[in-house]
Amino acid sequence: MNFGFTQILTLFGSLSLFLFGMKTMSDGIQKVAGDKMRSILSAMTSNRFMGVLTGLIVTTLVQSSSASTVMVVSFVNAGLLNLSQAIGVIMGANIGTTTTAWIISLLGFKVSIAAYSLPLIAISFPLLMMSRERLNSLGETLLGFALLFMGLEFLKSSVPDLNNNPEIFEALGRLTDYGFYTTLIFLGIGTLLTIVLQSSSATMALTLVMCNNGWIGFEHGAALVLGENIGTTITANLAALMGNSQAKRAALAHTFFNLIGVIWMLIIFKSFIGQIDHFMVKFGLGSPFAISTMVPIGLSIFHTAFNIINTFLLIGLLKYFVTVVEYLLPSRGKKFERPQLEFFSSGFLQAAELSVFQAKKETIRFAELSHRMFNFIPAMIIETDKKEFEDLRERVSKYEEITDRVEVEITTFLVKISKKQLSGHAAEELRRMRLVCAEVEKIGDVCFKMSTLLAKKKEEKVYFTPAQRSELFEMFKLTNDAFEQMLENAEKGESFARQNLSRSIQLEARINAFRDAVGEEVIEDIEKGVAHVKSAFYFNKLVSSCEKIGDTLLNISEAVAGVNIE
Repeated sequence: MNFGFTQILTLFGSLSLFLFGMKTMSDGIQKVAGDKMRSILSAMTSNRFMGVLTGLIVTTLVQSSSASTVMVVSFVNAGLLNLSQAIGVIMGANIGTTTTAWIISLLGFKVSIAAYSLPLIAISFPLLMMSRERLNSLGETLLGFALLFMGLEFLKSSVPDLNNNPEIFEALGRLTDYGFYTTLIFLGIGTLLTIVLQSSSATMALTLVMCNNGWIGFEHGAALVLGENIGTTITANLAALMGNSQAKRAALAHTFFNLIGVIWMLIIFKSFIGQIDHFMVKFGLGSPFAISTMVPIGLSIFHTAFNIINTFLLIGLLKYFVTVVEYLLPSRGKKFERPQLEFFSSGFLQAAELSVFQAKKETIRFAELSHRMFNFIPAMIIETDKKEFEDLRERVSKYEEITDRVEVEITTFLVKISKKQLSGHAAEELRRMRLVCAEVEKIGDVCFKMSTLLAKKKEEKVYFTPAQRSELFEMFKLTNDAFEQMLENAEKGESFARQNLSRSIQLEARINAFRDAVGEEVIEDIEKGVAHVKSAFYFNKLVSSCEKIGDTLLNISEAVAGVNIE
């Protein structure tokens, strides 16, 4: 046998070049279409067919169903998708991943595309040097495309020749003598290969090369493809291990979906591949059972037909998938199961451009949390029951701890994303989000100080006058108006925030003017003996705290709008 350690390294090196090319091409495509992909994701609704279409488009662009499904799991974990939406996207991702097989089959074997790799690199290199971002990303895409097919060409030549290595053919021949069990054996090999390589695309490339070189036939190649469909679910399940129950459910639903598909396919396996053979012969392509070079085309048809049929068969059962996984993985009983971003950084960052979308949503939810925290303060002022008051104070304290922790989590996630290759627009968005997170954390600190002040006021048995209460609640209303405007700016983005920045400025000016007006009234009330000095002290402190929050809210709106953030 003429296949030693050097040849094994050459084979793995070829596979690595193929994967590196695919990753480079994927990164380039994401930069070119990053904003559009984020728009696709943000427009996602509970409509199951829209979810399938979304999964198909994103996986086609990212060229990795594993990356797509890890993204979906992380979206579910962060509360950005519900389980029904996630399962729909996963179904679409399974169809989207079939494009890899078609690219390899149509170009990798039928056209000597590797001969054009060096000219493509020659074109891509000057594009990579250009300052225009879109041209730069296009150059990266072309470079990845060239490397991908160079890797495939090396892979084809590094796979052992059966004429010079008859032992391999004999070993494979021994595996083909067990009837239906042979199909199960090759299914298991496909599953194991995909788990080890962590890429169904790489396993598919190996399968197509082996079939094209005559190692294995059409039937055994189709069994390997089925195994790849099972193996690809492992990545999402690994990503979900440390996630919340919803993330685990999404990963489990992915596994069930693919397993059910493989089971019904095994029942009609012989008949199904026979129909593909009949179809190919009828259209003059040649039989994949008789011509080894036709096997890649046959497997591409099999892979696509299987995933499309499986999706249309099971999409009507989507709600039952949700019911089953919720039954098998019940909630852990926590009242609030807060999402954790960092658990998904490694898998999710395979698509760094899209991770900006998740970071934006999480930042908005962080801002909403600070708004809820602020509204505990007026509740504390009107609460007369001592136990209820202490409960409110404890909730403010817990929220303050949460804001500190969430700021660290989001900022850490943003820093990890920023280390990846991003478009200039995405990098600028990350910078603004870091500023927003820092400002939101300040609101948490101010609210905690306000709750401490109110606790001390209660301890000292100091009471606000009816006029002071009325003015405080007017100040709270003004601050809430500013909160709502800030949240709307953050939700709708830069363009909306810029158009409505004047309203944000007006709201902050009204807060400042109200603070100045009531400050003068307090002095007059003290001089007239209407208000006690201590109540005036606490009143002024609360009003000043609201004014600080108003300043912070304006800073956030300006950061979203890209104004005054140097």
